[in-house]
Amino acid sequence: MMHASFRLAAIAVTTGLMIGGAQANEFEKPIREFAKSNVTPWLSSPEVVEAIKAQNVTNASLTEADILKLDKQWRAETSASAKPLIQSVSGNKLSAFLVAKKKESGDLITELFVMDDKGLNVAVSDTTSDYWQGDEAKWQKTFLVGPDAIHISEVEKDESTQTYSSQVSLPVTDPANGKVIGAVTVGVNVENLPQ
Repeated sequence: MMHASFRLAAIAVTTGLMIGGAQANEFEKPIREFAKSNVTPWLSSPEVVEAIKAQNVTNASLTEADILKLDKQWRAETSASAKPLIQSVSGNKLSAFLVAKKKESGDLITELFVMDDKGLNVAVSDTTSDYWQGDEAKWQKTFLVGPDAIHISEVEKDESTQTYSSQVSLPVTDPANGKVIGAVTVGVNVENLPQ
């Protein structure tokens, strides 16, 4: 119990320093190792690849205005009783797959979401605050960079859960041709990373 308290205090101090920009994410190495051993293996699964490819076809003709309209709708639905767009994503097979992956992790994974080639959510384990991730580093520094990219965010305190977490994002490739077709973001509770 004492060990966990010291670790939590160290995380709090480290996070405070990182907010000021004075220090890099000290959890980057274990997060990278976690992603390599626990996320990468299922990124090429048929559930993931086929869902992304299908949405890429469906959304191929969306304009920037269309994307912004959908994002606005999603944001409005987060606090509404009717949630047709959110439910169309959160209720699909890939979202059920992500929920199962989150549960399998115990308390290590805080959230998962998969994005298409425009940065739109394909599937989510939990409702995200927005539908379009294409204007954020999690998509731009993975999908746009290439198949070997990885993006790890700074550690932040989640006020709702009182935990410290970071997001690791990776591109998703089509195993048939190696082409990047989408991306995934995984929220990691750094307090529960293996030491």
